[in-house]
Amino acid sequence: MKKLVSGLAATAALALATPALADPITLDSTDVGTSFTIDFDGFAGDSTNTVDDLTSSITFTLVDVTGSSYTFGYAVNNTTSGDLTSNISSFAFNVDPDISGAAVDGAYSYSFVTDGRASDPRYPNQIGAVDVCFKAANSGSCSNGGGVSEGSTGTGTLSLFFDPDAAEITLSDFFVRYQGITGAGGVTSASGQSISSTGSTSGGTPVPAPGMIGLLALGLVGVGLTRRRRRDGEPAMGQPAYA
Repeated sequence: MKKLVSGLAATAALALATPALADPITLDSTDVGTSFTIDFDGFAGDSTNTVDDLTSSITFTLVDVTGSSYTFGYAVNNTTSGDLTSNISSFAFNVDPDISGAAVDGAYSYSFVTDGRASDPRYPNQIGAVDVCFKAANSGSCSNGGGVSEGSTGTGTLSLFFDPDAAEITLSDFFVRYQGITGAGGVTSASGQSISSTGSTSGGTPVPAPGMIGLLALGLVGVGLTRRRRRDGEPAMGQPAYA
């Protein structure tokens, strides 16, 4: 039993310390008008080296579905705070089924997708291949300049194209790219991964906040301790002791 209680306690500590990763978002034509928001952290080197106060979010709204295309409105919000400055130069995600192309306008007016190229677009900081990225500047990669600065929001419209038509799609593995960072020591560029999502869709599942996961884990610890007391003949918490 000691091992069980120790394991539950470790789970609780891990849950309280580790952010929940956003679940995939599944959409179809019945979800037109639905919005969902993805929250991002910021990290340099790899995902374990997070940069405090380097954060952002993107809200996507599905505005049209034709089968061969899914069109979204997007709003990129740079919530970098404290003494840091940054620009969000691009954002990216994966799509199932595979897309045949993409288009974008507004604050991010360039897209980079496999679309017959020898390899997928790649994202920095050991993220690797992604299906599509949307960029503020024209470049040969997903790492570029420009974009939305801290405290600002950039909006526009993006479309994903499919051949053959897609009855439903799933978006996953959301990332952002930070450039021009100041105030973070020697870190001048970084990436961010999705840590939570809010909003409802036909197939997506809202992700509970990390604190809620921690509370659930702590609840399991309490259950384990109660069972141990009962096994050892001790009264459960809140129960009188009898001679």
